[in-house]
Amino acid sequence: MSDAIKLLVVDDHPVVRDGLSSMFARDPEFTVVGEASDGAEAVRLAEALAPDVILMDLRMAGMDGVTAIGELARRGVPARVLVLTTYDTDSHVLPAIEAGATGYLLKDAPREELVRAVRSAARGEAALSPSVAARLMSRLRTPAPSTGPLSQRELEVLRLVAASHSNRKAAARLFITEATVKTHLLNIYAKLDVNDRASAVAEAYNRGLLGTPERP
Repeated sequence: MSDAIKLLVVDDHPVVRDGLSSMFARDPEFTVVGEASDGAEAVRLAEALAPDVILMDLRMAGMDGVTAIGELARRGVPARVLVLTTYDTDSHVLPAIEAGATGYLLKDAPREELVRAVRSAARGEAALSPSVAARLMSRLRTPAPSTGPLSQRELEVLRLVAASHSNRKAAARLFITEATVKTHLLNIYAKLDVNDRASAVAEAYNRGLLGTPERP
């Protein structure tokens, strides 16, 4: 099918790659355009093959999944990244989402759930396993402490907000989802001890985080 969703499968275990590739290859809705065994190879193939969705493992020899996701975003590769891993702890989930992953699924997910997640990722929609969604909701209910410094990605989001970008435009510029932008904004509000976008921008300028505001 010419409009089939193009997939790049990234995992350091050949058996896992073969299994995923075979599963999706049997479905005419998908086309597996390539396989990679580590993050660096994934970045090279993503630029060369232009997949719609990248199924990305996290723990791999060489360049790991989170580093690869960040590098893909830095290079402006438009493919959506769906993390597929066995780990759902904060130390794995949060860095992957912050780096720009569109979705996060566990390897024990049923086939139907994985297929739905790939479809959602291809549309640019967030696709999260129930345990990961619950973990992120818990984080939203208990925002980061206001004393912590803004992360590099939070500063990037804040700069775009200061430049009057909507959440959708900021998400497109950073190759992340709108939901991820909203999560960053909530963390920014908590860290700057403010309640809205305008106050966040004003406080950031006040603290010298965004340089000097432009004069009209």
